[in-house]
Amino acid sequence: VQLQAFGGGLVQAGGSLRLSCAASRRTSSNNAMAWFRLAPGKEREFVAGISWNSGRISYVDSVKGRFTISRDNAKNTMYLQMNSLKPEDTAVYYCAAYMRSIVGGDPRYWGQGTQVTVSS
Repeated sequence: VQLQAFGGGLVQAGGSLRLSCAASRRTSSNNAMAWFRLAPGKEREFVAGISWNSGRISYVDSVKGRFTISRDNAKNTMYLQMNSLKPEDTAVYYCAAYMRSIVGGDPRYWGQGTQVTVSS
């Protein structure tokens, strides 16, 4: 599975961005997926995860109510709608896929990152 994330950019605080993650092959049958982020000087952080059928969704507390993860298995694509962005959301965002149907443990597959920069 190859993953490609895109949609990052520069936005002012309070603005919105939508990230997309395209998979190279059909992943809807078994793979949970997730978004992670890596900010300078910080450890990689889980942002949001979604099970294979979207039945289970989870978020890190800092983005609850602002970010929405979703997926379209027919298009082999996962999304992250980010609203009310804050400067502390600035990071490189990575999409990932698991070798299981629900989020847990470390992902098996990683996409390249997409930079999100939120100016104050």
